[in-house]
Amino acid sequence: MASAFGAGLSPWAPGTMGSLAALVLWWPLLNTGAYAWVWAATVIVGVPLCGWAAHALGRSDPPAVVWDEVVGMGVALWGMPANPLWVAVAFGLFRLFDIAKPPPLRMLERLPGGFGIMADDIGAGVYARLLLAGLLWTMPAFHR
Repeated sequence: MASAFGAGLSPWAPGTMGSLAALVLWWPLLNTGAYAWVWAATVIVGVPLCGWAAHALGRSDPPAVVWDEVVGMGVALWGMPANPLWVAVAFGLFRLFDIAKPPPLRMLERLPGGFGIMADDIGAGVYARLLLAGLLWTMPAFHR
């Protein structure tokens, strides 16, 4: 489960594969009342899950553990129009911020255990969502 049901086991860009796998969960939930509840459940399960998997694999943030990408993509997509273009932009921005780790994301990554594994990706999702909010506000004709 920590590998997003195998996506994190990809030999090529496991974080990107985990983020793509996250679309399977989040796309059907876009703009539904269940979104917030499911996202909260992914966090509640994810913190101990990621911490346990990291401990079991003997690394602080193993590449195969991509549940944090699932949670971070959930933030980036929160309230987005169910439009393939906007979902693709959200995906790209999330990956950009997750890889670049602008301040304070690198600092959040240093939190202990599952909190650190999850916190920087939640932060990357927040950065992506804020930028998307600005884009959506400036391009109202493209909301659908």
